[in-house]
Amino acid sequence: MEVTRTAFGTWNGGRFMHYGQPLDDARWISLAQHAYRQGIRTFLTADVYGNGEADTLLGKALSGLPRDSFSLVGAVGHDFYSAKRDGAKGFPRFTNPQLRSPGDYADYLRMATEKSLARCGMSKFDLLFLHNPDSLGYTDDRVWEGMQKLVDAGLTDQLGIAPGPANGFTLDMILCFERFGALIDWAMVILNPFEPWPGGLALPAAVKHDIKVLTRVVDYGGIFHDDVRPGHQFGQSDHRSFRPAGWVESGNTKLDQIRPIAKRHGLTSLQLACAWNLSQPAVRSVVPTLIQEVGDEAKTILAKVDELAALPEVTFSAEELGLFAQVGDNKGCMHLKGASRGHTAASVADQWGITPDLESVGRRWGIDPDSDLAYSHPA
Repeated sequence: MEVTRTAFGTWNGGRFMHYGQPLDDARWISLAQHAYRQGIRTFLTADVYGNGEADTLLGKALSGLPRDSFSLVGAVGHDFYSAKRDGAKGFPRFTNPQLRSPGDYADYLRMATEKSLARCGMSKFDLLFLHNPDSLGYTDDRVWEGMQKLVDAGLTDQLGIAPGPANGFTLDMILCFERFGALIDWAMVILNPFEPWPGGLALPAAVKHDIKVLTRVVDYGGIFHDDVRPGHQFGQSDHRSFRPAGWVESGNTKLDQIRPIAKRHGLTSLQLACAWNLSQPAVRSVVPTLIQEVGDEAKTILAKVDELAALPEVTFSAEELGLFAQVGDNKGCMHLKGASRGHTAASVADQWGITPDLESVGRRWGIDPDSDLAYSHPA
């Protein structure tokens, strides 16, 4: 089954990432099943979430449903099988030279994919992402030869690349499209009306290489759910507390400026963000983060699922798109991960220097690393 316009991620409900009120297993399974009943038919998981626990829970939620009635999307790339977690940096990528040589990439990818599928109780993925790759994941032929072998073995129908976990990787992703676009069907990027930069810079390349885009963080940290307002109290371990000071107040001010567009089209704020994303070149699916905020006044997470499931088809006018662009301009508001002019030390899992190949990518696509991918002002 093809990936659908709306999708449900296993990170929803704070079960495997820290935000809002974490759901217990029974409530999480019930949430995923509710999403299915409401018509959301694409489900995303990643093997590293909960060291496989997310796969298992999703498998329980989908157990017994007709396999051709939903699209199953997986992601592999973090080696939690043979390596130790490095604190907040997470697990190393499987391409880390201290873990294995390039000749062993394909074996690792097959092992990780088969184990993920077994936990899900499924025989194949409809789409499998290379998850949060390091620089080798974007450039090494042997990585993508290993990914293609998974298609050949019938373990997945399609392949994709999912940069992250933070924002950036623009030149890296475009270079990957140019080198391996014949193998890549999908890419996942961070994109929403208040964060069009830098993800939007890669969309023209996705169009050229016929790569469909699935967008995450559509909700902008919960602002588009309309229950994260000035004075909102985040839990001590909530990862949104690491965003710049004042982002909630600024986000709500921006949201008020575009509310008339939502009202005109009969949309909730979340639906407005999703519809804007789907109006962008190459974007075919949205997977907002569904959060149960703490507090009696918070919107229920079931209501958020319902809003996503009821997303209508919308066409914005040129004037409306212009207002989105004016209000949401965030160029230069953060330090980006991936290839960076400022990174001159040895490459690490999520940051490296700009190579001559990447310089060439920038020239071909009119992207200047010094002006288009640099931090210049706070959000």
